[in-house]
Amino acid sequence: MNLKQRLNQPEVLLAPGVYDAFSALIAEQAGFEALYLSGASVAYTLLGRSDIGLTTASEVAHTLAHITDRVRVPVIVDADTGFGNALNTQRTVRELERAGAAMIQLEDQTFPKRCGHLDGKGVVPVAEMEGKLRAALDARHSSDTLILARTDAVAVEGFDAALERAERYLACGVDALFIEAVRSPEQMNAACQQFAQRVPMLANMVEGGKTPVQSADVLGQRGYKMVIFPGGTARAVAHTLQGYYASLHQHQTTLPWQHQMLDFDGLNAVIGTPELLAQGKRYE
Repeated sequence: MNLKQRLNQPEVLLAPGVYDAFSALIAEQAGFEALYLSGASVAYTLLGRSDIGLTTASEVAHTLAHITDRVRVPVIVDADTGFGNALNTQRTVRELERAGAAMIQLEDQTFPKRCGHLDGKGVVPVAEMEGKLRAALDARHSSDTLILARTDAVAVEGFDAALERAERYLACGVDALFIEAVRSPEQMNAACQQFAQRVPMLANMVEGGKTPVQSADVLGQRGYKMVIFPGGTARAVAHTLQGYYASLHQHQTTLPWQHQMLDFDGLNAVIGTPELLAQGKRYE
């Protein structure tokens, strides 16, 4: 089933963060029904930089195309601010839709944007964001390509203002809502009470961020339909690489670390090398 059909099911949807085809493949093999292409994680891994608006629409689309070529599950894509004004947003939506996006997330931050859990954010006027959302909805070729509206207003204008913005964005016709960096379970409950019966709501879990981290089951009980752990993958990989490289530097060999890694055949099994070689023989 596609993402639109899945969101009509009663169970909460847990989508882990991914940043390339390799992480997406392993997440799919773990049994997840959808994936979240994290803009922050693209910046972390592609550029080795912070999530402060340095990535481009083309870089995100290129990454997405590799992912959707390799996995079959729907991919939710972080498109930041649309990478410009309403016309830029339309181009972004068309490019990401061609690359296979199931849902495209757009936020109301000023540009350059920054991670939703960093301080110092700004938001554009409501009317400007409404125009960008209408432009995005007009640009998509299929109604099965969903548009997710995100507001970062909690940190800038306060929680009540964020709810008001979400109402305005919902009135534009978006398919889902994302109120970023809510501060407490009480705010989560209030947001879900206002919106969850009318539109799918997304909860963002950031380890060490502004929002208390909870399980998908608990968030589903609050009323959220989608839960993402967008940067957890990159943080876990960074922690593993720190240990691996420290061990290699110290011991000058991977032998002490081999019980924590796949061997040559093990990695080839994950990425499907035997199947790919068998497929190639069909054309000899």
